[in-house]
Amino acid sequence: MLTGHCLCGDCRYEIVGEPVVVAHCHCDDCQRLSGAGHASGAMFAAEGVTLTGPVARYELTADSGATVTRIFCPRCGSPLFGMNTGMPGFMTVTLGTLDDSDHLAPQVVVFARNRRAWDVMDPAVQTFETQPGWTPKDGV
Repeated sequence: MLTGHCLCGDCRYEIVGEPVVVAHCHCDDCQRLSGAGHASGAMFAAEGVTLTGPVARYELTADSGATVTRIFCPRCGSPLFGMNTGMPGFMTVTLGTLDDSDHLAPQVVVFARNRRAWDVMDPAVQTFETQPGWTPKDGV
């Protein structure tokens, strides 16, 4: 089981199960969400995620037309989870909110076309210029 929480501690979560994929994303939305050159997340089956405490949600439409929902703490603003209607039944946790994420090595980099020159990635990690035509059922 994995556990995590927001900066202020009002929102806490537990995750049961293994991640489907661990990724760095350089899309413009993730850069703005993280305040950095990318966001790092691990996707899990939503049925294994238990979230406690108050949360806020923000929805946006991705370039693909899918609705992306960002779940965050309404008090401190920590980004906790993301969901995408293009991948129903899955949630992506922001790695920095996990209590221990050292064992979750990134497997892919997506939207590399948006990568900032100063945001250096491990060249050994499989990289895609955009979002690959991959879904969780395909595996990595």
